[in-house]
Amino acid sequence: MTQRPRILVVQPEDVCPLGMFGTWLDRAGVDCDVLAVQEGRALPVTLGDHAGLIVMGGRMGANDGADQRWMVPTMGLIVATVAAGSPFLGICLGHQLATVALGGEVTVNPGGPTIGLRPWRPTSYGTTDLLTGVLAGGTPVLHHNNDIAARLPDGVTSLGHAPDGSVQAARFGPRAWGVQFHPEVNATIVGGWARDPAEATSHQATRELQAQQDQLHRAWEPLATRFAALVGV
Repeated sequence: MTQRPRILVVQPEDVCPLGMFGTWLDRAGVDCDVLAVQEGRALPVTLGDHAGLIVMGGRMGANDGADQRWMVPTMGLIVATVAAGSPFLGICLGHQLATVALGGEVTVNPGGPTIGLRPWRPTSYGTTDLLTGVLAGGTPVLHHNNDIAARLPDGVTSLGHAPDGSVQAARFGPRAWGVQFHPEVNATIVGGWARDPAEATSHQATRELQAQQDQLHRAWEPLATRFAALVGV
């Protein structure tokens, strides 16, 4: 029997798990080793035997390396992965960490937090891209972010823009991507982000997602399937 490829998943917080992406990757024939870095788990310098890397989201910011000891090693691993041409996907904070690691800039969104479903608005590159091309323009995607990629690294391609004009997705290398949205979530995960009753926008996002979750998951799963195909190459 052919051995299934394995990828490394860097998970900054328990409240931001691999979620549905893990289910879909397993369905597509890829296994995941999750590294919970806030528990003090050591990060490798390179992927080693892993065939790809995913870096998940978290409530901290990409510029918080002084307070988050795992961030600098994670950014080093991202740089090494992209340089090696191995598949990489950064989700929300993971996208922002890749932006900073590769020479770009992340700042607080001057327009305020973006929370809830927003349409996927691909650029011409995003429409035909190897990964994001499987996501139809106009598909609702779940945003939950205060920060944005204010300046992408030199040579990086913007693949989509949110309605406020901020970067929605980017291609950092031949097989390296970042998405500012969350294609991995379900209503349970987003509901966990809304534990504070004052978080009215997060509660609204949970209701929005729950109302059309099955349809959205059918639209988002091809991203995981395509990434799995790239891992298997």
